[in-house]
Amino acid sequence: MPKSPEEEHPQKAFGWAARDTSGVLSPFKFSRRATRDEDVTFKVLYCGMCHSDLHSVKNEWGSTVYPLVPGHEIVGVVTEVGSKVEKFKVGDKVGVGCLIGACHSCDSCNNDLENYCPKMIGTHGPPYEDRPVRYGGYSNMMVANVRFVLRFPENLPLDASAPLLCAGITVYSPMKYFGLSQPGMHLGVVGLGGLGHMAVKFAKAFGVKVTVISTSPSKKNEAIHHLGADSFLVSRDSEQMQAATGTMDGIIDTVSSIHPLLPLIGLLKSHGKLVIVGAPDRPLELPIFPLLMGRKIVAGSVIGGLKETQEMIDFAGKHNVTADIEVIPMDYVNTAMERLAKSDVRYRFVIDIGNTLTVA
Repeated sequence: MPKSPEEEHPQKAFGWAARDTSGVLSPFKFSRRATRDEDVTFKVLYCGMCHSDLHSVKNEWGSTVYPLVPGHEIVGVVTEVGSKVEKFKVGDKVGVGCLIGACHSCDSCNNDLENYCPKMIGTHGPPYEDRPVRYGGYSNMMVANVRFVLRFPENLPLDASAPLLCAGITVYSPMKYFGLSQPGMHLGVVGLGGLGHMAVKFAKAFGVKVTVISTSPSKKNEAIHHLGADSFLVSRDSEQMQAATGTMDGIIDTVSSIHPLLPLIGLLKSHGKLVIVGAPDRPLELPIFPLLMGRKIVAGSVIGGLKETQEMIDFAGKHNVTADIEVIPMDYVNTAMERLAKSDVRYRFVIDIGNTLTVA
């Protein structure tokens, strides 16, 4: 079969990749496809580091194909657009999140929920059908179909906006879908990390009362005085938890480690909703009787479709919602991975690709 023009004229790219389960990343040269008629090519300026990057580079989910260039919180400036692209122009501030492909014909896609498409294609990962290995944002450039490229408003700084593409939409989407974004509601946020701090910020922008729920009493001052939460619960303090029984309309649970759900369910009012967005590597125990007695719901949610993600970015621009970040150079990435494993970051690492990534 003859090669397509895109295959005959690939674009040279470079980044950092993991090559085995040690998870150690090092410089790596590869190719991006040439810009097709419906593509947007952009120079990567920043890329956020998600905890799922750590899982992926170490193959903890069992699906990694090496070499792996991780990164799905990718932002930069457009350098080229295809002949059929009218939505973007050279110089625009754009980003690509967790998705670069979907079938566009299933019920989920027809309802702007590409994130639930059974043929959804992630930004980095192994081959899929006739698609080659996909390389993520720890790299100098990105090429994606225009459907999966998002626009950033001028007032948002790109470095602090990069985590919106995963952490931001992961908490924004369930708040909207489960009706937990109405002013005056009471929302609990479990965990004060990359996802949790974004949940607090979006909830406050919606006008929602927020209680942070954490195992760490030391985070109280940060939660209330820096992030603006209304109250703080130490989940290991049985008296505090008992006093808050039945007070919350909903809870966003961002914790990715094994933890008990029963105390959280107890905090919900009747008809309350506990939405899990963290991804523990082992099953959680789900007590049924407390759900029956209060007609309560335990649900899950993952990122959002492209329409909702753009809505979230526009909302963030209007309300100046960005992540609290630590900007790092590319050659610090392995140390950052070690710190990420210990939750030693406040609250999201963002790699300064534009200024610190150099050709190997």
